[in-house]
Amino acid sequence: MNPELDVAALTRAALAARLKRDVDAIRIQDDLRNDLGLDSLDMIELLFKIEEVFDLEIPNEDLVQIATVGDVIAYVERRLAAKAAAPAPMPSPATAASTSPAPKRAGRRPPARLKAASKRAPAKKKRT
Repeated sequence: MNPELDVAALTRAALAARLKRDVDAIRIQDDLRNDLGLDSLDMIELLFKIEEVFDLEIPNEDLVQIATVGDVIAYVERRLAAKAAAPAPMPSPATAASTSPAPKRAGRRPPARLKAASKRAPAKKKRT
């Protein structure tokens, strides 16, 4: 499945659900405020929904870039592409140390306390 089509379909579906309209009535060129009648609260709720669906965090400063349905789709596609291209975060030294296996110590004997414990005779049972 084409990811661009998914973004467009999911965005249009979210708008249609929010506006209680048919998905086919939501066109790419529709202006969110003028054509679809979204107010500031509707815009914020739409962006929360998009953040949730696409696992993104949209800064408030980016709202000025978004005026049409097509702008929303293009924005989400850019953010998803950037997210996919970003390298995986490096684990911190503390995390790396706790998750890496302990180095093997070839040729070393077990500590004396373990050696002595393994040679002990089993405890005697008490007579009743």
